[in-house]
Amino acid sequence: MKTIVIGIAGGSGSGKTTLANNIKKEFKNEILVLSHDFYYKSNRGLSMEEKNKLNYDHPNAFDTDMLIQHVKSLKKGECIERPEYSFIKHDREEYKIKVEPKKLIMIEGILIFENKELADLMDIKIFVETDSDIRFIRRLLRDVQERGRTVDSVINQYCNTVKPMYEQFVEYSKKNADIIVPKGGNNMVALSMIVEYIKKQLI
Repeated sequence: MKTIVIGIAGGSGSGKTTLANNIKKEFKNEILVLSHDFYYKSNRGLSMEEKNKLNYDHPNAFDTDMLIQHVKSLKKGECIERPEYSFIKHDREEYKIKVEPKKLIMIEGILIFENKELADLMDIKIFVETDSDIRFIRRLLRDVQERGRTVDSVINQYCNTVKPMYEQFVEYSKKNADIIVPKGGNNMVALSMIVEYIKKQLI
């Protein structure tokens, strides 16, 4: 089976997930999505206070080696059992999720272009670019509404780790992209072009 691997990177709140979901709607059962967030390392044994102090925007926070092996297995037509991560507990769940290979594999995350071995597995690399103010507002709303965070904790994390890690790793990795999508994940012109390109690759 011919497999196409698509990477979607960008800063937190840039619209990566929105773009990934819009692409997924076009290909339905032919595509699977692997979020880099699934592969956050386990923090079992640490207190919640200790977990809250960790830098979740640094490459070392992720088990990228496991993601690389899983992508390689899927490209060979093999099933995988991926981890699941809880942002409420700041830790991996005890269970794993079985994933079957499909024609399209879409990898989404802030740092997926930072790792060369992972980036080299991708046939199409897309970077979603959105104004920093918009990204911060989206992250603030998401973390407060969906993850039970306080406004102060979100602001402190953004200033201490999210912003500096974006400047050090995420923005720098943009040079590895094949396509840069401005205005976030709802850029319908860019979406249409990407979908048509993917369709041609599947022929």
